This record gives sequence, C-alpha cells and structure tokens, in this order.
Amino acid sequence: MNAYTLLLSKNLATAWKKEERKDPAPRQGEVLVRVRAVSLNYRDLMIARGQYMRPLQEGIIPCSDGAGEVTACGPGVTHFKPGDRVMGSFFQDWISGPIHPAYHASALGGSVDGMLAEQIVLREAGIVRIPEGLSFEEASTLPCAGVTAWNALMEGPVRTLPGGSILIQGSGGVSVFALQLARAAGLRVFGISSSDAKLERLRVLGLESGINYKTHPDWAEEIRRLTGGEGVDGVVEVAGTIQQSLRAVKYGGWISLIGGVGVGWDETASLGQIFGAGALVRPVFVGSVAMLRSLAQAVAANHIHPVIDQVFDFDHASEALAKLAGGSHLGKIVISVNA
Repeated sequence: MNAYTLLLSKNLATAWKKEERKDPAPRQGEVLVRVRAVSLNYRDLMIARGQYMRPLQEGIIPCSDGAGEVTACGPGVTHFKPGDRVMGSFFQDWISGPIHPAYHASALGGSVDGMLAEQIVLREAGIVRIPEGLSFEEASTLPCAGVTAWNALMEGPVRTLPGGSILIQGSGGVSVFALQLARAAGLRVFGISSSDAKLERLRVLGLESGINYKTHPDWAEEIRRLTGGEGVDGVVEVAGTIQQSLRAVKYGGWISLIGGVGVGWDETASLGQIFGAGALVRPVFVGSVAMLRSLAQAVAANHIHPVIDQVFDFDHASEALAKLAGGSHLGKIVISVNA
C-alpha cells in the first residue's frame, strides 16, 4: 500500500514522504480500514514543523483524522463487518470516562501510525460508525476538531443552557464546529477574527456578532459591550489569548482551553486574574470514543454538515499541508484517498 511518513525535517515541503509499505493485517480485536478521506489539524502542522509538545519517531504515518470502510476483521470482532463506514477515534485507548496520561500513547499520527495511508489497522473499540448523510470527506473531519469542540461545549462540569452565549476565536476547524454545535444547542455565538470576510462567512453559519481583533485589539471590552456588560457564558480559547478571554467571560462562566491549535501559548495569566474572573478554566485534550459517538449522534440528529474549505488528492498531500500553513482556509482541509 501507499502511505506518507514523517521525516522530521522541519521543512513543510519535505516533512512528508510518500512510500510503499507492506499491507497491514488485523489481529485480535482489530479491523482493517480502507481509508477514503483524511482531514488535517493544526497539530499536523506542529508535528511537521518539529514544534509538537511530545517526542516523535521519524517514519511514523501522520494525521489523526480519517474515515473509510472496513475491509477485514480480525478474530473476536463482533460489532463491525466488511463494508461498514467508520471513523477512527483520535485516542484509540480512551474509550470513555476522564482523560488519563496513558491514553496519549494511543494518539493516532503522533504516538502511533496515523491515517494518511491507503489502509490502516484500528482497534474495534476505537472506531465509530459514520453518521447517515455524511460523505467520507465530511466524516473525516469529526475525530479531532469535531470532538474537541464537542468536549469544550458539552462535556465540562458547567453547561450553558439554550439562550446562553459563547465566544469562538478564528475560523479553523474547532471554532467552526463550536459555532455549528452551539447554534444547534440554541446558544448565541460571538466571534473574533483578523478577517472581515471570514466573519461575514461565519455570520452565514449563525454567528451573531463578529469582531475584527486587528481593528479592535481590546476585543474583550467589545464583547462586554455586546453582552450588556456581563460577558459570554463560555469561551472556546484557541488563540492563546487567555488574559482577554478572562475579561470577556461572565463571572461563573467557563473557558475551554484548547491546546495545539493557535499561537501565543507563552501568554500567562496570574492567579489573581483567574480568581477575579470567577470562571472555570478547563484544558481540553480532544476526547474519547464515547464523545465521538455522541458527536456523531448530534450531527445526524441536527443535520449538521462539516464545513470543508478544500479537498486535495492523495498525491498532493503536501500541498494540503501548505494550504493549512497559509491560514487562508475556513473550516477544514481534507485529503481524498482511494478516490
């Protein structure tokens, strides 16, 4: 089979190398998946640039997110059969419950081989059926960005009720998914971006008000103004702007801190600022298989279609990575495999 491998060159043009590999075979409790689509995340860019927070091995197959169809089942597999349309969960070992450090060893495209290949072996317990009505390309966007947004909005100890409000930052995969999920849950959504054109496109998806942080660098004050001085109930923090987020959030609200998405993670907040905001600050590390299953059900029930900016052919995967690095996209960038 053909697959891409990571070279740790720190040069995007040469970070991924396409090569021929031996066809994999499923073992006990595993399934063989014919990959049909792979989506990119900012994590993939960090890994390619050598900026990832965890050590990596050269030669690993990159990318955590993909969708395809089961072609073979190993011994003991009972819930799936050849022909089933499935997605691979980001953490193959995090089935349900709270996060544990051990689960990071099963992260696709980082700790173990990822999805950017024509075939992959996955755990039966680590795959979820694709929601009805979604293409392979759309389904490939759910496991990381989609689940991260779901976890940020729906899995924390503080839940925002219909009529409440959230703030999203930028127009990447996590932020756009958060917008779609929040609107489906009856929430008001405010957003910031450096692009007026992108804010207009987000308004079409349901954004109530958008702020250009280039022209309004003190955007937290603008959020306060738009919410009658109270602030938003929750913030999906992806931009490394924790100090302003603490000023924009309502007292008693929440901030979901998403790692490995934006820039500026050297910014710090004092204990006094956190205490004074009166808000829960919670790190979000993607999510479990159970969360991916819940997301799939919500996507189907609410007829949500992931926003895809562009689809690249498998032979042009490096161009897709360069597109991600350019930052001009809105939503997700996808690579078609076995088209």
